[in-house]
Amino acid sequence: MNIQTIFDAKENLELIEMFKRLRVTDIRDGMDWMGYHHYGTVDYEYRPLFRPEATVIGIARTARYIPYEGPVPGLTPEEYTKWTAMYYREICRYPWSKEIVPGDFICLDIAGLDVGLMGSNNTLGCVKKGAVGFILNGGGIRDTDECILEKLNVWSRFISQPMDQARIRYAEKDIPVAIGGVAVYPGDVVAGDGDGVIVVPRKIAKDVAKYAWQEASADKKSRKQLYVDMGMELDNTVE
Repeated sequence: MNIQTIFDAKENLELIEMFKRLRVTDIRDGMDWMGYHHYGTVDYEYRPLFRPEATVIGIARTARYIPYEGPVPGLTPEEYTKWTAMYYREICRYPWSKEIVPGDFICLDIAGLDVGLMGSNNTLGCVKKGAVGFILNGGGIRDTDECILEKLNVWSRFISQPMDQARIRYAEKDIPVAIGGVAVYPGDVVAGDGDGVIVVPRKIAKDVAKYAWQEASADKKSRKQLYVDMGMELDNTVE
């Protein structure tokens, strides 16, 4: 299958801007308006490490990892240290991380494994390059106290303690991946907040944003009037 993986950077930023300030629920409405009632919503087991201050909007950058077949070599701790360096260099690689551009939402298929592929160090390094969010189909995230302190926007099914070596290996990048019952293609729009994650196929993204804003604007107008009627201070959710 020929999957386009290089998208116009300007168009990426335009798509992100179109979805900016929408809630995941608004985007869900927009998907319904386009007839995608049963597609896009990632399984509700995928939860954020913490509730982000606003919806995280980005463009899908994908990669796939598979279980390491083994066997684990019998090594002394000193030998194991050298073997681990080789493992990260040759087996559990992160080539996709070298290609990150601002606005990328990193979508990693790790075969549902309990392994800390991402942690407070390498995840922060991705953010430095422009990544805005991460979702992994399994555990995949560790060092979570530090990740929360660093305000890293990560969604996963559970938290993992184990390191990568002898557990997982890199397979491929820039391909469709399956996360939480949804096929994620490179270039799709991905959004996450406290209500979970939704994936919008790129081919319908502009129309989804249009109808999402239609419903969001009606909601803001109605709630703003309730704020006024009840003497509540207006906030940015109704402006």
